[in-house]
Amino acid sequence: MPQNLYFRFVSTKEKYQEDILVAEQEDFENQIVLYNDDVNTFDHVIEMLVATCEHTPIQAEQCAMIVHYKGKCTVKSGSFEDLKPRCSKLLEAGLSAEII
Repeated sequence: MPQNLYFRFVSTKEKYQEDILVAEQEDFENQIVLYNDDVNTFDHVIEMLVATCEHTPIQAEQCAMIVHYKGKCTVKSGSFEDLKPRCSKLLEAGLSAEII
């Protein structure tokens, strides 16, 4: 029998905590990506990010600038259930966005 075997006994509590941690990490694998367009004004984009994604005005302005210069920006991360209505509101407001 090899002498270098190492066994780790995991208590039920530890296993439960590990499962919760993995579940929490999986919840944040989705993102709303906002895309640039030639239709919406900076003010409209900023307003919608504040109202829909709970951004501060400065955070929303920074995202709008990134979208303008880079073509896209991740504006919110979270569970799909949380992001779906937020993305729908952005789309209804005429913005180009998707959940990835």
